[in-house]
Amino acid sequence: MIHPARIQVLSGGPLGGGQYVLYWMQASVRTRLNHALEYAVQQANELGLPLVTAFVLTPGYPEANERSYLFLLEGLRDVERRLRERGIGFVLRLGHPPEEVLKLGRAARLVVTDRAYLQPSRAWRGWLAERLDVPLIQVESDAVVPIETASGKQEWAARTLRPKLHKLMDEFLVPLEEGEVKTRSLGLLEGVDASDPRRLLDTLDIDRSVPPGLERGGEDKAQTRLSDFVRHGLDHYDERRNDPLVDGASRLSAYLHFGHLSPIDAVLRAREHGGAGLDAFTEELVVRRELSFNLCFYNPHYADYAGLPEWSRATLAEHAGDKRDHLYGRAELEAAQTHDPYWNAAQRQMVRTGRMHNYLRMYWGKKVLEWSATPQDAYTVLVQLNNKYETDGRNANSYAGINWVFGTHDRPWARRPIFGTVRYMAASGLKRKFDADAYAKKWE
Repeated sequence: MIHPARIQVLSGGPLGGGQYVLYWMQASVRTRLNHALEYAVQQANELGLPLVTAFVLTPGYPEANERSYLFLLEGLRDVERRLRERGIGFVLRLGHPPEEVLKLGRAARLVVTDRAYLQPSRAWRGWLAERLDVPLIQVESDAVVPIETASGKQEWAARTLRPKLHKLMDEFLVPLEEGEVKTRSLGLLEGVDASDPRRLLDTLDIDRSVPPGLERGGEDKAQTRLSDFVRHGLDHYDERRNDPLVDGASRLSAYLHFGHLSPIDAVLRAREHGGAGLDAFTEELVVRRELSFNLCFYNPHYADYAGLPEWSRATLAEHAGDKRDHLYGRAELEAAQTHDPYWNAAQRQMVRTGRMHNYLRMYWGKKVLEWSATPQDAYTVLVQLNNKYETDGRNANSYAGINWVFGTHDRPWARRPIFGTVRYMAASGLKRKFDADAYAKKWE
């Protein structure tokens, strides 16, 4: 059963006279534990209609490049195959998502979609809701607790959201059965072939400046990674996750970002296994991740310096004229040409692999703030570099992490040059956590 709080009517009205139910898949690019998909299956079965699933690919999406496109296409390949096994037709179209869905929706009885967290995708759904002549139903599937259910305002920090989530978590952390499709829809509509991601990638007019990262996308790879982490990494997650030399992190972020993995699936599997790392894993996957959703939902300036807390902008402005011992522009930072071997190593890891270790990301951001002419310049560069190279870039977690560098979800600390009362990080802190020199040597 799907919790009613997951279901929102974006536009109501009577059912259309179309020949199918349409599921517009855009955020939850998977078939396992996908509430939007299963809700659409239920609706199609009740109406005695076939179900068609559609995804619209946008070549030239801002800040997307070959790295992010291939990861996404690998997910679409898995979706197409698994939906076919269930008798559900899958249609991949190229173009502007709401416009293409509007065309498909004209022949639908109703349209179901998944939930978006960032403004561009939320705007797509709003645009479609104003123009669609049939009901548009949004079903939350990528947060454990739906955003508005967890909190009705922007939360100050993890400590203010955590008790609210813990109070509700068990109510929403429940398995979801795959419904049997009563009316098959294979071949009902035609679209672009998604079975060969690399071949399809070669046909797209996209940014080719960043090659694919090391990890491969898709829900099959996501399940393999989750299983491997639960078996071999969860027991030690609490003590190893901050050491980039032992690979103690879950490495699930990109799969969650592209919707290839359900967070509910991950938590339930971790709970079944148990172990010392369970609480720390739940904190990161539920509390910290959904704190970022809260930020992006309630703060319209989540991707802008103006969206930072008033206290942090004030203290940074007060220290904007402080002497900087080192100043670097974007080109030097992007090429990892600073005096700091640890920062350079983190930047190289991100550029080469598509992933920077989470603890290093904090240090990486703090140093850019320290080495930039203004905090506004630092903010712009961090967003640009993160979104260009991180496989999980353009993500609520990414924006929350960058904003944390400047004081969001944190508190004032002891005053110091440049930072004012915003938290500072030093290389000595890295050395207390792990062998920083060995890490720097690894990424020379």
